[in-house]
Amino acid sequence: VQLQASGGGYAQAGGSLRLSCAASGRTGVMGWFRQAPGKEREFVALIRWSMLRMYYADSVKGRFTMSRDSAKLTVYLEMNSLKPEDTAVYYCAARLSWNVQYYDSEQYSLWGQGTLVTVSS
Repeated sequence: VQLQASGGGYAQAGGSLRLSCAASGRTGVMGWFRQAPGKEREFVALIRWSMLRMYYADSVKGRFTMSRDSAKLTVYLEMNSLKPEDTAVYYCAARLSWNVQYYDSEQYSLWGQGTLVTVSS
């Protein structure tokens, strides 16, 4: 399975951006991590396909929303009320099965190319 991410770019604080990630095959879990300069990669949001349940990091709850197109094996991340601290390279990630440590990037073997999101103050 390969992941193709797109979207991102530049926004001012309070603005919005949208990311998308398309998978070439079925996965069990699919979502987003991000890595800011000098920081570790951190969990952002994901979907557990079997239950169509979304999970969000506390730092993005209420601001970011995931959606999906099951037929296209594509997920979207609508990012609203962006803050400068959201600036990072965002990575699409997936795994074939659910893992309770879904927030741990080490649990993912499928990664898309990163896409840069820059939020200015």
